[in-house]
Amino acid sequence: MPEPRELRLRKANTLTSAETTETPATTAENQSSEPAGHTHEGHEHTHAQPTLNPECTREVEVEVPADEVTKSFRTVLKRYQKLARIPGFRPGKVPESVLRNRFGKSIRDEVVEAVLPAHFRAAIEEKGLRPVSQPQVNNLQLEEGQPLRFKAVFEVLPEFSVDGYQDVKVEKPSTDLTDAEFDAELDRLRDAHATMEPVTEDRGLQDGDWAQISFTGELHDENENAQGEESKPQPIEGKDVSVEVGGKDTVEAFSDALRGSKPGQELKFEVSYPPDFGQKRMAGKTVAYAVEVRGIRKKVQPELNDDFAKAMGDYENLDDLRQKLREHMAADKKHRLTVDTRNRLVDALVEKFQFPVPESLIQNQIDTRLERGLRALAAQGMRTEDMRKLDFDRLRGAQREAAVGEVRGTMVLDRIADVENIQISDEELEQELQVISLQTREPLETLRERLTREGTLARIREQLRREKTGNSLVERLP
Repeated sequence: MPEPRELRLRKANTLTSAETTETPATTAENQSSEPAGHTHEGHEHTHAQPTLNPECTREVEVEVPADEVTKSFRTVLKRYQKLARIPGFRPGKVPESVLRNRFGKSIRDEVVEAVLPAHFRAAIEEKGLRPVSQPQVNNLQLEEGQPLRFKAVFEVLPEFSVDGYQDVKVEKPSTDLTDAEFDAELDRLRDAHATMEPVTEDRGLQDGDWAQISFTGELHDENENAQGEESKPQPIEGKDVSVEVGGKDTVEAFSDALRGSKPGQELKFEVSYPPDFGQKRMAGKTVAYAVEVRGIRKKVQPELNDDFAKAMGDYENLDDLRQKLREHMAADKKHRLTVDTRNRLVDALVEKFQFPVPESLIQNQIDTRLERGLRALAAQGMRTEDMRKLDFDRLRGAQREAAVGEVRGTMVLDRIADVENIQISDEELEQELQVISLQTREPLETLRERLTREGTLARIREQLRREKTGNSLVERLP
């Protein structure tokens, strides 16, 4: 259960008198309270504690007896008296009046920290409430010798029914691996390990060949638009460039011009580029090319035999490679299509069942999505100083709709799991930890200890339970 932010105070071991506060031949495809902060590798983005959803908000009023408050004051004061180092006073002999004057706020904070959590837990347990947000403490009244009184406001999960969830259906595609899919992947493997060999026979370029060319190009109207030496257009040229004739990434005009030509030939032709071409300079423009064909090469795939299989990895022979590749592809296809079907089914369930969503859960999910996006930007090389310039309010707003849908989905799956009494066994959790250990290359015991210390194991178990619930629903689809 979350504790109020005001209760998580740092404690000092010693107190002092001051408090510390691409190429032209290829297509574009080839080319109010204290803010809660979230830090990621040198950048920070903060947002204030969210305004709670009234439909999910609950409030408890708590009173701590005066004698308990007084006892806590005495305990805290004794500790301060023992640790305080103030010029003019011997250690342990600082008068209480001086301590109250110098450290009054810190003393009050520690008294609150000492007595409030237990009484807050007792109050919500008495009412049968389970907060899903950090409690916001209001109207805190604290005076030595008087009862401590406060109100705590927080969000809880709403009550809602999932009656009729069994009737929600989506299309369930076949997960069987076809021979065509297997053959295509095997061909892709051979193609990835193919070699480029020169064509020595006397013939022209044909589809599938790789033309070695040198070229220069002149962009229509660019010379007329250039003004002055500084605006002189950059040349369009290339030497010993390889272009696949008829290739999916080759501009059609290049293939048409090159097809049938032989080494030593010089060609002149024009290419009109589409408006969405990857190189902006040429997008929507026409370029006049002078091209010299310098050579022809063709891709030669390795033979499909035992030697090829052994070169691919720890395989005994070609049959072993075929079997293991088929098993891997079948498992991968089943997983991908199951996840896709599960996501579509959850979307359908979310659309069927409408209920209020705690704002704190939405904001947490926005945080998760934003952190994931920022990690991706960092992996792509985005600089820290550029990250600091991002408009985080706009980014958070852009993530909201997806975050709401994801939170609704988890709430629906959790409710269905409750109805069906779906649980995750210790063995299932252990298997997941082994997978994470392999992926992160972190020793299993070290990983388990870290996740336990961070309190992450419970969240992993919850996520596994949702996946298990969703997969169970998918398996029942016709």
